[in-house]
Amino acid sequence: MKARHRIALVALTLTACVGCDQQTKSLAGDYLRGRDSISYLGDTLRLDYAENPGAFLSLGAGMPGRWRTAAFTVGAGAGLAAILIYALLAGRAGVVQVLGLSLVCGGGVGNLIDRVAREGLVRDFLNVGVGPLRTGIFNLADVALMAGCLLLVVRELRVRRIGSHG
Repeated sequence: MKARHRIALVALTLTACVGCDQQTKSLAGDYLRGRDSISYLGDTLRLDYAENPGAFLSLGAGMPGRWRTAAFTVGAGAGLAAILIYALLAGRAGVVQVLGLSLVCGGGVGNLIDRVAREGLVRDFLNVGVGPLRTGIFNLADVALMAGCLLLVVRELRVRRIGSHG
């Protein structure tokens, strides 16, 4: 992948992820905070505002504040910087790998903005499930992160499968 195409893909993905994430979080805060959850599609999708001190699905929310800040703000920021640099400079990376890394970075940046601007809290508002089987509350940044991880895993599995037959 040419450097200018890689940079354009990273920039476009980051802009779309962070922009959509921050806009939907702002709307969720304006229209959902302090209200009962809103249910759609026979309660398959719920909109329910929450502020999460932890990571994805409240992981680490019980950590002491100083450790949580170090892990989720400083540590995550350093990790995201490393991912971004790799995505921009990895000359041998293909489109799927660069897109996966960019989605992970975009989702991480969206949540990092919340942590810095909201004293360590991330705004969440989405919940999906059927009957008693439900996810935790999450946001679009989490969706981007998971989609990026899924792309990277699928790509790696395909590379390994092709390599084992070559």
